[in-house]
Amino acid sequence: MSEEPTSNGVPERLVQATIRLLAEEGPSAIKARTVAAEAGMSTMVVYSHFGGIPELIRAVVDHGFSRIEKAFSQVPITEDPIADLFSMALATREIARANPHLYDLMFGLSTRATYRPTADRDVRRSGHSPAFQAAYQHVIDACARLAESGRVEALDPRVAAAALWSFVHGYVTLELGDHFTDFEDPVAQVMLPMGITFSVGLGDDPERARTSHETALQLHPARVAHSAQAPGSHVRG
Repeated sequence: MSEEPTSNGVPERLVQATIRLLAEEGPSAIKARTVAAEAGMSTMVVYSHFGGIPELIRAVVDHGFSRIEKAFSQVPITEDPIADLFSMALATREIARANPHLYDLMFGLSTRATYRPTADRDVRRSGHSPAFQAAYQHVIDACARLAESGRVEALDPRVAAAALWSFVHGYVTLELGDHFTDFEDPVAQVMLPMGITFSVGLGDDPERARTSHETALQLHPARVAHSAQAPGSHVRG
């Protein structure tokens, strides 16, 4: 039976219901009726708390970036900024593989045929979201530590962060799309060498860059093998 709750926890329950539907069925399942049913509530609760699906989707996206921010905040700040950055890259990959449809939604990769666009197009972009900015600030801060470390040539931390962000999300997107099926361990065989090349391109010593990346990789032994299908994984189409 549908519940007509009055507690402040209702928005979070609706967000969590949406995230579960994304993981299990993909973006086409995100409708007010299905979300409400998943949360055990009436359809009107979705509208009374969010106004509609676009606003709910925005809250879901913010939740995703808040999860990344929490993961980044748990990465220890060490004297090795390269290792810290690669640890954040690996944490991002883990989150993406846990719910690829949510990741797609966060980074604008989903087919949104079922989503009604909001009028405030400039605001709805995830890059303007405070939740995104809070997560991204960790990357900028780590790049600033790298610039101050003396390991690389002079760089603008924001430029370096943007380049690193592009590299990481390019890799993750391709891996989720099963573009690395020829590799037994694409993290070790593709992602790690790319990170080393990126670091050396900034001016780091090749051997030192390799050591930093391998150090970070050793802290993430539970990485999912590419041949195993991750929870909520999908085939884009």
